[in-house]
Amino acid sequence: MVFSTTLPAVQGNARLASGGLAEEIERLRAEPAEGHIAIGGAALAAEAAALGLIDEYRARVYPVLVGGGIPFFAQSERRVDLELAETRIFSSRVVYLRYRVAR
Repeated sequence: MVFSTTLPAVQGNARLASGGLAEEIERLRAEPAEGHIAIGGAALAAEAAALGLIDEYRARVYPVLVGGGIPFFAQSERRVDLELAETRIFSSRVVYLRYRVAR
């Protein structure tokens, strides 16, 4: 699923979204398929979070301080409580964190 305001078409196995984010996520959830819906891109993820469409957050923390950049999570008036579901530490010292949204 590709969300774009500039592309007239997409190639391969991709499909260009015709509706809004909430509508398309509900359409994907209704399809009889296994797996997860992954959202890439900070702006799209922030919109999905604001709409309450995210069930899990999967973060990777890299052992580097950069002192600036895009915030990890966009500022929001809405508080989201999370439950830790899984952690892993890789040999590269990257830490993987998986949180479920507490509902």
